[in-house]
Amino acid sequence: MKTEIYLNYIGGKWKRCSSHKVFQSLNPADLTEAVGEVQASGKEDVRNAISAAETAFKTWRKTTVYQRADFLKKVLAGLTVKRQQIAELVTLENGKVLPESLGEVDSAIWEMEFQINEGLRAYGETIPSARSGIFAYTRREPLGVAAIITPWNFPVNVAFRKLTPALMAGNTVIFKPASFTPVVGAKIAELFAEAGMPEGVFNFVTGAGGEIGETITGEPTIKTISFTGSTEVGLEIERNAAKNHCRVQLEMGGKNPVVVLADADVEAAAEAAVKAAFACAGQWCTSTSRAIVEKKIAKTFTDKVLEKTAMIKVGPGMEKSSTMGPVAGQSQMKRILDYIEKGKNEGAKLLTGGRQIKKGNFEKGCFIEPTIFGDVKEDMVIAKEEIFGPVLSIICVENFEQAMEAANNIQFGLSSSIFTKDFSKAMRFVEETEAGLTHVNMFTAYKEPSLPFGGVKNSGSMIPEAGKTGIEFFSNHKTVYMNYGGR
Repeated sequence: MKTEIYLNYIGGKWKRCSSHKVFQSLNPADLTEAVGEVQASGKEDVRNAISAAETAFKTWRKTTVYQRADFLKKVLAGLTVKRQQIAELVTLENGKVLPESLGEVDSAIWEMEFQINEGLRAYGETIPSARSGIFAYTRREPLGVAAIITPWNFPVNVAFRKLTPALMAGNTVIFKPASFTPVVGAKIAELFAEAGMPEGVFNFVTGAGGEIGETITGEPTIKTISFTGSTEVGLEIERNAAKNHCRVQLEMGGKNPVVVLADADVEAAAEAAVKAAFACAGQWCTSTSRAIVEKKIAKTFTDKVLEKTAMIKVGPGMEKSSTMGPVAGQSQMKRILDYIEKGKNEGAKLLTGGRQIKKGNFEKGCFIEPTIFGDVKEDMVIAKEEIFGPVLSIICVENFEQAMEAANNIQFGLSSSIFTKDFSKAMRFVEETEAGLTHVNMFTAYKEPSLPFGGVKNSGSMIPEAGKTGIEFFSNHKTVYMNYGGR
């Protein structure tokens, strides 16, 4: 069967890239199956998209928020109608099991609904002046052309979390999806095209980040960049963008801990740890990668975690019996397996998993066993660096103070959680945890679109996305003074 070729969408038209080169997107459950072929864009294609967006901005910025909302509601309606189709494509291209993909599309719908309505509520303030006869107020204004660079682990949800507030604020956009999930990106672009979005307001290009990333992030016409991905790439984007005084929003890596104290509900803590460690094959940026447990309950907790992990059925995401799919691709699989070897070499105790699954048709895919390490020390590589795969490290501590020290002693600060019945320690944890979002007696990956989402330290930069800060990031405040008193 011939593989479908997907085009860039620039200036309201579907276009081949200037080189006419394409690259394949492969199914991580079966690398012999191509999901589709997309454009291997270069600098010229990016500059064409930027030019189209810059031209369109002159008109789009003058539209009312209600006009922008009408277009985005059509996109939202299309996403809702195509929920199943898009979810199945996410599973084919990303690998996550279908229920997870359906949940992602539902989250994207929720994100869109909130940001459209938040855009309709975007308002300034009237402030009493110190002088008589002066009317003072503030208003929101768009920034210009926005670059939206999205990850492969949540190719739908994160895309709409960024695109919706950017467009509602009056910006035009260049949308570049991750190279693991470009076909999902193309389907998102189709929704905007079908909604009749004015030419140049929404533009879509695919290609390798190393090939076109510098052009996107270093072009003076780009006024703002919202990026989700690795810390290494994010910090490079920040350096490039700084040369042009470009506003940057970065959502990057995580090494998220769950702290389990001796008085915790161990059953609930184990359930939360396993869910957040192995959902999406451990490839959530908010996945639990470290369980920091008081020694008094360490064995009980570990036994519970192993018992629940043994119930996970790894398999292709489209199979109903599968509860954990493959990791996203060969390079991702190699990275994770390399970290597992480092853990074993450092002296951590491999309690379960640790291998690529190669039996039968699994040999064609990127399947890794759910992996748990015990006897992990704080200074081990697997305890400090982001693995971004189905690997959980269990670290034992003597008390709450040691748990806090272990939880914070890393370069990342995205998400955290504590399980305890002690209100005082729960509140101390909330105050002292070095993370952008935190939880008490909940798993580390929980979030809602009405609240901000972002990390600290090497997990995030600039104000968070989602919630009320979604529109905030993509707009400027202008202060106005009007002398109506004639003096």
